[in-house]
Order: sequence, then structure tokens, then C-alpha cells
Amino acid sequence: MKLDSKYFDSLRAKPAGETPAPAAGPTCQWKGCQSVGLYKAPVGRGQEGKYYLFCLDHVRQFNASYNYFEGWSMAEVEAFQKDAIIGHRPTWRTGAGGAIVGAHKRAAFTRAFVDPHAFLGGRFGRDKAAPVRRLKPIERKSLETLGLAEGADRQQIKHRFKELVKRHHPDANGGDKRSENKLREIIQAYNYLKQAGLV
Repeated sequence: MKLDSKYFDSLRAKPAGETPAPAAGPTCQWKGCQSVGLYKAPVGRGQEGKYYLFCLDHVRQFNASYNYFEGWSMAEVEAFQKDAIIGHRPTWRTGAGGAIVGAHKRAAFTRAFVDPHAFLGGRFGRDKAAPVRRLKPIERKSLETLGLAEGADRQQIKHRFKELVKRHHPDANGGDKRSENKLREIIQAYNYLKQAGLV
């Protein structure tokens, strides 16, 4: 900047003895405090959206002693934390076909629903039972490895797998190689049944 500039003449420096004017703003709501209250602190549970205004020192003091769950039992606090995972929104169990309505509502809907062209193919339990999937040869072999028949359900497969793992584990058989190889076969068979969706 040049010394003979018109802007140079408009610059002003604060005289040495002046104190800055107090900052404008609301007064701290802490009893007996006259400082400026720029910091929000929650009023309490059930009064969401309402805040006290405190100065920095008093908002720190307030936050150190604030307890949102004051007066709640441990069970109530745990229930609140569990609901917080889903944002306190209602949830429903999903049933067969992804229906989210309750059983009584689904039954009423089924009675009122007419499917003249059978597009849904008995999805609502009217026309026919769900078709049974035929097992592939490798799935049959996996079931045989576990010592189960073709019609075994998930629970039977899991139960049998746990039983066989305990029986053929190397620690239970003193490190016997045959038992170790059998255990490897059992685990492979179970993993394949898992991938196939049977477990």
C-alpha cells in the first residue's frame, strides 16, 4: 500500500487505553452469573428442544453432573439403549414371504383376497403346499456323511454335526489320524449343506 493512498488515510488504530465493549448476547442462566451465555445445555428428559444458556465455565459444570437417565431403573436404561439401535422406530418380525403384518391381519387379508388367475401360486396357503426341492447328489452324499436321511431338517443337521464334531475331534481321540480325516469330511459336508441353504 502506498503512503499517499486514499485507503491509508482511512485506517484507524485503537487507542491504547480503550477496553473492548462487552460482547452482546443473552446472560448466563446460572444463578448469580452475569457472563454472556452462548452455550446450550438441555433442560431435561421429556423437554427435548428446550435449552438453558450458560457461559463456558457453567456449561462445563452442568455437563459434568447431567444425567439423562436420572430416576430410571437399570432395566429401563437397557430397554432405551436397545431401542436406540433402531432409532426408536417400531419393527415387525418378518414371516414367510416377507410379510410384516401380524398373523391376524394376514388371515383377514387372505380371506378377503381373491386370486382368480393363480398368479401368486398359493402363496397365501390356499391352493397347494410349497413344492419340495429335490436334493442334488452331492447334497445326498453330504447328508450320508453326517449319517442322516434325505428328509432331515435344519435342527437335525445342526444337532448331528455338533455330536459328530465332539466324537471325532483329535483332542477326544488322542490325535488319531483316522479320526482327524473323518472330522475333516464332516466339516466339509456340513459347510456344503450350509452353502446349499439346507442349514
